[in-house]
Amino acid sequence: MRGDASQDNRNHILKEPERIKSAVPVRYCGRDFTMEEMKVISEIVRTKGLGRTAISVKICERFEWRKVDGKLKDMSCRVALLRMERDGWFRLPPSLNRKGNGNGKPYKHCNMLNDNQPLLNLSAGEIGDIGLDIVKTPVESRIWNEMIHRWHYLGYKRLVGAQLRYLINSRYGILGALGFGASAWNVQAREDFIGWSSQIREQNLHLIVNNCRFLILPWIKSRNLASRVLGLVSKKLPNDWEERYKYRPVMLETFVEKNRFKGTCYKAANWIHLGETKGRGKLGDYSKLYENVKLIMVYPLCKEFRSVLQQSQ
Repeated sequence: MRGDASQDNRNHILKEPERIKSAVPVRYCGRDFTMEEMKVISEIVRTKGLGRTAISVKICERFEWRKVDGKLKDMSCRVALLRMERDGWFRLPPSLNRKGNGNGKPYKHCNMLNDNQPLLNLSAGEIGDIGLDIVKTPVESRIWNEMIHRWHYLGYKRLVGAQLRYLINSRYGILGALGFGASAWNVQAREDFIGWSSQIREQNLHLIVNNCRFLILPWIKSRNLASRVLGLVSKKLPNDWEERYKYRPVMLETFVEKNRFKGTCYKAANWIHLGETKGRGKLGDYSKLYENVKLIMVYPLCKEFRSVLQQSQ
C-alpha cells in the first residue's frame, strides 16, 4: 500500500520549483498565491479520487475565490491550474474528457465562412443600420471564433471569465466581430488616470471591461464604420453586461499594438489615449519587457466613473 501511495504521488506532483522556498507570491489569472497557498493547492491536487473539476471547486471554496455575484471562479481556477502545471508546480490527474478541453491546442476552424466575397466599398452612412448581436448560440459562437481565427492578427484564443462577444450585422450581412473580457491587472497610466490605490483596484477592477478583439472583415472598406461601431457598443454594452453579470461596468479599455495601428478609430470615437505600455503583457510579465508596446486607450461609460472606481467596497 505504501508503494502504491508513493507511485500515486509521483503521477500527480512534480518536483516543486526552487521558487517555492521564496516568500514572493506567484500570480495566476489575476490572483496572487502565497507559497503556503501553493502547498495547499498541491495537497488538494494529490487528493486521491478528485478529478480536475472537483479540484478547482475545492480550491475556490478553500480560498473563497469568487466572482462579484458570489459564484465560484472555477473556470479561472481551472485555467490557473493548467498554467501552474505547465510551470512545474504539480501534475494534474488525467482529464476525464477524452476529447480534451482544447486548452493549449491549435484552433481548428470549420470553414463556415466564405472569404471569396465581393468588396463592399460604402461609407458607414451608406451601409445604414448596424446591429450588434450578442453571441448566444453554438452556431454564432463558431462563426465568431472562425472570423477571429482567420482574420484577426491575434487569432482565436478562448476568453476566460466574464465576457461578451458580438457579431456586427447589417443588411449586407456580417461586417465583423467584437470581444470584451477581463481588464488588465496593472497599468500604471490607467491607475494614475483613475487615482485609486492598489487595494481599491483589486476590489473594483471588475468594473473595467477590456475590448480584447475588434475585427472588421477584410473585404469591408467603409469609412467611419469602425468608429461608428465603437460608439454603438459603448451605449449597448453596459446594459448587456449588467443583464448577464448583475453589475454595471463604468469604463472600457483597450490596448492598440503600436507597431501595427495608430488607434485612429478609437480616437475618432472619443476614446482617451493615456500613454503606452511597457510591453509586459496583460498580467505584468516582466520577462516580456519592451517586447510589445501598446497604446493605452480608455472610454468612461459614465460621468462619475472615478468616484465609483475609487469607492471602497
